[in-house]
Amino acid sequence: MWSQRRVVDDGLATRGLVHDPRPPGEMCDAQPYLLHAARHFGEPTERLCPVCGRRNVTNVTYVYGDARGRHAGQAKATSDLVEMDHDDDEIRVYVVEVCQGCSWNHMTVSLVLGNGPPDLVGRE
Repeated sequence: MWSQRRVVDDGLATRGLVHDPRPPGEMCDAQPYLLHAARHFGEPTERLCPVCGRRNVTNVTYVYGDARGRHAGQAKATSDLVEMDHDDDEIRVYVVEVCQGCSWNHMTVSLVLGNGPPDLVGRE
């Protein structure tokens, strides 16, 4: 996306969780709504679940922002983000990977899109 900014990749945190000594059952706690969103709105990946290793994880993309109104917090397809990127002032995007087999889930990336003012943090 042309306006992508404030990108936070949580890949390192994901790897840390996978090596957590807790039993997998404590890490595999996806809520029914998240599993439903993964099933109906998620985008399949080629990455195996890092916990069970039996199924590929599905990415679920959520969008938030003042311009979203009552639609804030809905799961969206990545293709929908292009239009929102041009139409909205600022939207926050969160991508969660979900294993529909064991219910493991973790936010993988967050970012900001939209045609609002550019970030001035760190610029002089």
